[in-house]
Amino acid sequence: MITFSAETGQRGTILLARRDVAALLDLDDCIASVEEALRLHAEGRTLRPGVLGVPSTDGGFHIKAAGIRQDRTWFAAKCNGNFFRNESEHGMPNIQGLILLCDGDTGYPLAVMDSIEITILRTGAATAIAAKHLARKDARVATICGCGNQGRAQLRALARVRPLERVFAFDSDFARAQEFAEETGRDGALAVEAVRDLPAAVRASDVCITCTPATRFLIDRDDVRPGTFVAGVGADNEDKQEIDPRLFAGAKVVVDSLEQCAAIGDLHHALEAGVVTRSQVHAELADLVAARKPGRTSPDEITLFDSTGIALEDVAAAVVVYRRALERRAGLSLEFGS
Repeated sequence: MITFSAETGQRGTILLARRDVAALLDLDDCIASVEEALRLHAEGRTLRPGVLGVPSTDGGFHIKAAGIRQDRTWFAAKCNGNFFRNESEHGMPNIQGLILLCDGDTGYPLAVMDSIEITILRTGAATAIAAKHLARKDARVATICGCGNQGRAQLRALARVRPLERVFAFDSDFARAQEFAEETGRDGALAVEAVRDLPAAVRASDVCITCTPATRFLIDRDDVRPGTFVAGVGADNEDKQEIDPRLFAGAKVVVDSLEQCAAIGDLHHALEAGVVTRSQVHAELADLVAARKPGRTSPDEITLFDSTGIALEDVAAAVVVYRRALERRAGLSLEFGS
């Protein structure tokens, strides 16, 4: 086994399985690292990102790449497969893939790691950061639409930043929503209820988060009351849609990336419908983190976060995992090119 050491200069590429990543990264550290990466982006200390989508049978692949400049330059590229029949038909995760982390100054491959845990946690982290700026401080009731792993991460992340008391859990598979409610409400800290009536749940909520593979919107503009924070998390290709385009016309809209959301997020459906223009988008999330633009300014305004999942978030989380792997001598190390 070859171990890379920053102190000795010995080089090796660390291979990390999903269980390794899970042991090295927690939600709080992920939130902090993503927030710092967004701040660096606002300061111009990032590499230009790239996105590539490739459709396939019953699913597709997306490749997202970006870099950040901290004490050194880091680059990461993630290749994820999104196949939403996997769990039911093949007994494997619907979303799976790998992240390659490189030295951004030399190109050397520092680590190859399973992407599942990072994708789950960094997506929840982005919503938590958005909620800090866009949800009312007294938000206590939330609807989680989509009760898979991402729904669990979204609830955990939201509970870090807002004083939640009650949660409605909705899924197209009601049994899945019931399982979610039982699991997340088990410790008694939250009252979690599985529901069949999504519109009624949204009307009763201060926060609504969608994390589904839906291809037609689930959240209707008429069901969103004043003061609600809505986060659309599931739409990460041009065919997916969770949010009524009309909601974009009357909300304060914040995106993780304007270019990316205009191409593959819920925003792109609103743009195609002609109900909003790019210039009407209030800000990117990095603008709020860096205090370049305000978040919520009124208790009655509807705020909307369109989250397509940006590569910058993957880089930030992967760097945390890599540094901890070095500290703990975790994973298997190989020497490429030898």
